[in-house]
Amino acid sequence: MTNYAHITGWGMSVPKLIITNDHLSQILDTTDKWIQERTGIQQRHIADHRETTASLASEAALRALRIANLLPKEIDLIIVATSTPEHIFPATACLVQDHIGAINAGAFDLSAACTGFIYGLNLATQSIRSGSIKNAIVIGSETLSRIVDWGDRDTCILFGDGAGAFVVQASDKPGGVRSAIMRSDGSGGDLLTLPAGGSALPASTETINRGLHYIKMNGREVFRFATRVMEKASREVVEKANLTLDDIALFIPHQANIRIIEAAAHRLNVPLDRFFINLQDYGNTSTASIPIATCEAIEKKRLSSGDYFIMVGFGAGLTWGAITGLWTGPFPTKRRMHISRYRRIAQLNSLFRRIWRRIEGLIWGRKNTT
Repeated sequence: MTNYAHITGWGMSVPKLIITNDHLSQILDTTDKWIQERTGIQQRHIADHRETTASLASEAALRALRIANLLPKEIDLIIVATSTPEHIFPATACLVQDHIGAINAGAFDLSAACTGFIYGLNLATQSIRSGSIKNAIVIGSETLSRIVDWGDRDTCILFGDGAGAFVVQASDKPGGVRSAIMRSDGSGGDLLTLPAGGSALPASTETINRGLHYIKMNGREVFRFATRVMEKASREVVEKANLTLDDIALFIPHQANIRIIEAAAHRLNVPLDRFFINLQDYGNTSTASIPIATCEAIEKKRLSSGDYFIMVGFGAGLTWGAITGLWTGPFPTKRRMHISRYRRIAQLNSLFRRIWRRIEGLIWGRKNTT
């Protein structure tokens, strides 16, 4: 039996705090006009001290589960694509697993920069097609405001915070993700990087003083790379699916820069109105940009059941990729899932396990000292 991977739930979460271009012009040598002309961005959402990559991811995941009408315990796998994980370890996905009460799910983080959500969605799809799992949550979540230098005009104007999530489910009915490609070119790894904090440059007074814990980017080179691979990936993934560009109802690109999207549309000879664009409201949210854009496309009725779509992105690494498929939406069901009630019970169970782990530690500690 063939397993098809359908996207049956979607959700997004963004911080309430909004920083406009005018706000940035008060601390930087820039203007709203300058930023909009070069990027298309008007504002971005910025996390406060209570909001983290995991908290935004968890909220987006719960909203996706409500639409899919699934309980967290029915999820087999959680993938969090992020460049701003909660910690180097444990994985942010494990924290999400605990927060939402997905007690039967494996969980891991995926690092492929802005292309990470495409990679994660493809990996979940392949796991479903293989028959190893039935239900997955794929999340793109970022708090990029924590790693930008707010004195660097070339980077801080670009990025915003947020999360988006898909529920992906197995079905024997055709539809869902149809084809995908994942590509990389590590020779361009130095074009967009967070230099310090890993094993090559561990955190030290020197790395902090040199500002090496902030995003560094060669904007011109990244722009040239992006305009080239957005077209190439779109053509390749459509051909792999035995479709044509004319079959595609909606292109959902990574929301990095309006000029990159315009260049891709021109190279593909596709009208810009077939591309969904919302970067003016969110900036570049990296792994979260495609699922956030998808949520808004559905809300605005730009994507409906029966539509063929392309999701295409690029990022540091260098990485790029694309996915195409047939949008179907939630599976029909009469079940009513009380996710909020289930989550409260799951959180109590999590608290009990934490307390019991401490009790065990005290008991075994005493035994080992006698």
